[in-house]
Amino acid sequence: MSDNHLDSAVLAALQDVMEDEYPLLLDTFLADSAERLQGLRQCLQQADSHNLRLAAHSFKGSCSNMGARVLTDLCKQLEQAARLEQLGLAGVLIEQLELEFASVSSLLQEERCRY
Repeated sequence: MSDNHLDSAVLAALQDVMEDEYPLLLDTFLADSAERLQGLRQCLQQADSHNLRLAAHSFKGSCSNMGARVLTDLCKQLEQAARLEQLGLAGVLIEQLELEFASVSSLLQEERCRY
């Protein structure tokens, strides 16, 4: 699974550490990420730059921990856009996050099926 979307070395390390709980970690990340994306969209709709920045920062950490490289980078960009109150750019970035999450989600579901 070594591609731009996920760092296979990070996933392998997580699998080693989590052992039997690894599938639960994948499930939790997928569910949590879907909720986080909904929260980002809600902050944008409310033009709440402050909470959008905080939510993007938190999601960035979660994505980084899972080795989701592109998601991490997009969250970093979104965090910066929110800091600068560039809500138009933030909307574009959230759309990109949603598309990238669809790819990551598919890959992680495949990974999940292996266990």
